[in-house]
Amino acid sequence: MNKNLHVVLMAGGVGTRFWPYSRNAKPKQFLDVLGTGKSLLQSTFERYLLICSPENIWIVTHEEHATLVQEQLGTINQDQILAEPMRKNTAPCIAYAANKIFLKDPDAVMIVSPTDHLILSEKEFIQTIQKAVDQAQSQDKLITLGIKPTRPETGYGYIQFLEGKSNLKKVKTFTEKPAIALAKTFLESGDFVWNSGVFVWGVKAILQAFQRYLPELSEAFEEIRPQLFTPDEKIVITQVYAQTKSISIDYGVMEKADNVYVSLGNFSWSDLGSWASLHEVSGKDDQNNVVNGNVLVYDSRNSVIRGTTDKLLVVQGLNGYLVGIFDNVVIICEKDKEEMFRRYVNDLKTKPNSSDYL
Repeated sequence: MNKNLHVVLMAGGVGTRFWPYSRNAKPKQFLDVLGTGKSLLQSTFERYLLICSPENIWIVTHEEHATLVQEQLGTINQDQILAEPMRKNTAPCIAYAANKIFLKDPDAVMIVSPTDHLILSEKEFIQTIQKAVDQAQSQDKLITLGIKPTRPETGYGYIQFLEGKSNLKKVKTFTEKPAIALAKTFLESGDFVWNSGVFVWGVKAILQAFQRYLPELSEAFEEIRPQLFTPDEKIVITQVYAQTKSISIDYGVMEKADNVYVSLGNFSWSDLGSWASLHEVSGKDDQNNVVNGNVLVYDSRNSVIRGTTDKLLVVQGLNGYLVGIFDNVVIICEKDKEEMFRRYVNDLKTKPNSSDYL
């Protein structure tokens, strides 16, 4: 096992598109979304144990969920949980992790991964990411994993690559969530892949990229580096996050850098970003419904129906709906209109006692 390999698991999101199952107190990465007996975080952690020592796996999460991480991954050290005082998108959280890893291992290669993805063919995934790790040892490349598209998906980002003989391709363009007509063009062209959001790079390579493309963020973390791994870490991290702008690693670095590559993968993958994506990957009845709990279903198809053990849920005459009982919220809505879930949550925030339902 590569002693210089480190994995950073990003577990700081709130999973708004999975509301009301995903709540502020327990977002989707901490839930057993797939009914496997393990949370998405636990499944992701175990996947990377195939190639990385447990002491080299780091989890970045909001400080209110640090205890939850410890409960679900009981064997990790407290220093491996990077508690963010506020959510500032992916660039600050990656900078935080990179600076800590650099102190521990200046020759490190980092895998940066979301914790809410489904990967069915783990063997092919591990082979793909191991090739990327080997390429990143030179500390001069920023690599992202690209997934061969199987349909004109409008909910994913796309990467266009330049042709070459190796599996590692130079990136030409990034496109975020295209319209259906453009997505069909991408699929037909053959030189676009889905952006998985999984990154691989040497720690020196990403720190140099921060210095060049996000110099203020880079300087802020460099100044507090001596306080990391000390009792003052929480104080200085709070100060840095207070003065740091919210920006994604894609927009802040990857779309600007000239040393970005994509490692092509052909494994079964889903970002599990919405109820529609959960429907796609789950087992279904003969009417294409995903059904859980104490439920009776009639004349309904293409739906996600989730009941509870203490209540009987009866559903009739629906097509393409989410129907569910989640603690103190009952929801009935079209499952594919994922943009509406943000609206539900935003509108709810204006109601009295909204925190009871978020």
